[in-house]
Amino acid sequence: MCFAFDASPPDLPADIAPIAGGAGAELLELESADGTRFSAALAESPEPRGHAVVILPDVRGLYPFYSQLAERFAAAGHHAIAIDYFGRTAGLGPRDEDFAYMPHVEQTTVDQVQADARAAIAALRERTDGAGAIVSVGCCLGGMHSFLAGTSAPLDLAGVIGFYGLLDGSRYGIQGPLQRAADLRCPVLGLFGGADQAIPVEQVDEFDSRLVEAGVEHELKVYPGAPHSFFDRRAAEHAEASDDAWRRVLAFLENAVSRSRSVPT
Repeated sequence: MCFAFDASPPDLPADIAPIAGGAGAELLELESADGTRFSAALAESPEPRGHAVVILPDVRGLYPFYSQLAERFAAAGHHAIAIDYFGRTAGLGPRDEDFAYMPHVEQTTVDQVQADARAAIAALRERTDGAGAIVSVGCCLGGMHSFLAGTSAPLDLAGVIGFYGLLDGSRYGIQGPLQRAADLRCPVLGLFGGADQAIPVEQVDEFDSRLVEAGVEHELKVYPGAPHSFFDRRAAEHAEASDDAWRRVLAFLENAVSRSRSVPT
């Protein structure tokens, strides 16, 4: 798995004052294109500053870490919605600590995840003001799906962000971001741990080379000594990496806003 069930996202950097007055994430029941009902958690920012975020969780699906992550983004000025993957096979969430996720992960497809993400984005736009364009953010399995979402014309994302997003999709029987680097249609931010045994640094380097070859705007950062799932408030020894990761994510969102404003209409 990725994070422990009781993990929490790191707080925003100390010099970034969170916006006061935001409510906790609201649990929603949404409908995908094939009629599947699935759960999502929406956190609205009281002072939206730019693009909104669709969050793609790790293998557990929607559990407290990702509702809290949506709230962190809202406190930073970005509406955010986190989705659950498993409406088709496990019914509605959110998921508890005893949820046996792997049989459901194995039945999940890229097309289904992207269809659910489209439904979540539509709900976010319907319920909020100032959403702007959308950037995807994912961790582990969700990082892989976040990168792959950048290949989807219907999603039309302004950027994709992956925290230790899996690059080789062969373990799931699919072409992963490494194989589909040339298909990416938007800027990419990838954040990786140098001690992550699931994603060798050599694989990150290969992803970088393929993105360069394809002319895809991107930034890949490897944190030496950081493991998989370093982005956890309890991991005090990796607090510096988490702080830097937050700064890069928020800068990426700000740059996405700037790029969209510079595009002629």
